[in-house]
Amino acid sequence: MDLAVALYIVPTPIGNLADISSRAIEVLNNVSLIACEDTRHSGKLLSHFGIETRKTALHDHNERDRADWIIQKLSNGESVALISDAGTPLISDPGYHLVSAVRSAGYPVSPLPGPCAAITALSASGLPSDRFSFEGFLPSKEKGRLDKLTDLKEDPRTLIFYESPHRIVHSLESILTALGGDRQIVMAREVTKTFETFLSGPVSEVLETVKSDPNQQRGEIVLMCHGYRTAQESEIASEVVNTLKLLADELPLKKAAAIAGQIYGLKKNALYKHGLEIGL
Repeated sequence: MDLAVALYIVPTPIGNLADISSRAIEVLNNVSLIACEDTRHSGKLLSHFGIETRKTALHDHNERDRADWIIQKLSNGESVALISDAGTPLISDPGYHLVSAVRSAGYPVSPLPGPCAAITALSASGLPSDRFSFEGFLPSKEKGRLDKLTDLKEDPRTLIFYESPHRIVHSLESILTALGGDRQIVMAREVTKTFETFLSGPVSEVLETVKSDPNQQRGEIVLMCHGYRTAQESEIASEVVNTLKLLADELPLKKAAAIAGQIYGLKKNALYKHGLEIGL
């Protein structure tokens, strides 16, 4: 396989090794160099697939210095792949400065599609996915978490966070304090792995489940919070859901939402969005 000289952004599995693409394997086999967040961690993955390409470390502490060296490799006609420990590089992982520097130097950056924990978890969450905001990791200090969550309190989009197991209880407590105990959340743990788990419900209930079960305080975690809803939107389910369901049985959801909106004096867009959320 002949590769054009470029920096290739290569996603790697977030758990199940079978999720790596055949194209990713081809690229990793044929580039001149693989820049890894952790060469020892990635070495296990590469060894599993028989990939013997030379590796170099590129992480938060050396990325700026390493970028110039990698640009020099590109100028010599060598192609380079960037991988992180798991998932798509740059998504809460190193790589931003490298990509920016490579583009500024005039060399192409070629992304491969592939695994991403945030998107994978969102697709199975049951939360609205038409608009969402990926917020990375919440701050480690309580005040920072509360300040961040308070800023996001009235954001109507689904909020997505990564969290570490030793901070999950503290982060759930902060969400409860800042967003309220009734805010609907989904906690996805160990996605694509053997012990994959999804917990959903009001944050107060999910918090109690996590506190009472130490197994829920292990592994890789994606936290997703339903976006802010006005009082009118929050009341939709109790007031008009039955009518909306009956209409949707006979009509397209958009038409059903428009008619229900006329009946109850509600916005059709809000009813349509609610219909999507409950699977109509």
